[in-house]
Amino acid sequence: MKRIAILGCENSHADFFLKFIKENKEFSDVEVVGIYSDERESAEKLRDEFGVPVMDDYADAVGKIDGLIITARHGDNHYKYAKPYIDSGIPMFVDKPITVSESDVTEFMAALKEKGIRVSGGSSLKQDIYVQKARQEALNNEGGKTIGGYVRAPYNADNEYGGFYFYSQHLVEMICEIFGRFPKTVNAYKNGGQIHVLFRYDDFDCVGLLCDLNFVYYVSRMTEEGVSSYLIPNDEHVVDWFYSEFKEFYDLVGGAAQPLAYDEFASPVFILNAIERSLKSGKEEPVGRLTL
Repeated sequence: MKRIAILGCENSHADFFLKFIKENKEFSDVEVVGIYSDERESAEKLRDEFGVPVMDDYADAVGKIDGLIITARHGDNHYKYAKPYIDSGIPMFVDKPITVSESDVTEFMAALKEKGIRVSGGSSLKQDIYVQKARQEALNNEGGKTIGGYVRAPYNADNEYGGFYFYSQHLVEMICEIFGRFPKTVNAYKNGGQIHVLFRYDDFDCVGLLCDLNFVYYVSRMTEEGVSSYLIPNDEHVVDWFYSEFKEFYDLVGGAAQPLAYDEFASPVFILNAIERSLKSGKEEPVGRLTL
């Protein structure tokens, strides 16, 4: 059996993951040792629906599991929840935002690397079939070299789960998947409820549009010969996103290789911090990068 725990089960990831475990024969060898949430009623709701035990403390599964899922709504809880399990060396899934601060993600990734812990997660939007199609087109230089891009996704300006950071990794990770994990600088400004961000790469720029609580996802890649664009039907594909990221974690627990290097996995945190700095300064801001 693959024994796991889920920490922070206030959002739909935990519901979907537990549903896969309960209904999909592919995951019949997964045992959920326990679930935990600071919002206990969220955990109790899942206990009633799926019959999984609720833990009183997020460290209660230490030494009892083969893999850990961390999917709390507030990114500040992710590293905190992971800390008691790091010495166990078990694979981890960490939801978006991986952390809120650059210092936390640096310390977090250093600890994972030291213990050889394989990690997956981040935004589920990178799993979307259209995002992956655009990624492959860029990697293969279909239509010629990339000369620009445009990506639209939602964010949530006003919430108790980290404000700007709570939802905006979706857009950032879509851009990372298609155009590259390490833009050099960003320049962001807010107009109405929208945030416009210019992502500067070595030889092209990409524009991101973050719309407050407007759940439209769109990607477009400009090439030497034309344009390739996709409107992402999130109502149809959300189950596929969650399945793909859970399967990725399931494979990690089974011994698969880590899908992204630590600096690639951490890159959205540095990008988001640069965007926030640019919004405050009104200037183009450099994007940091994890160094271990």
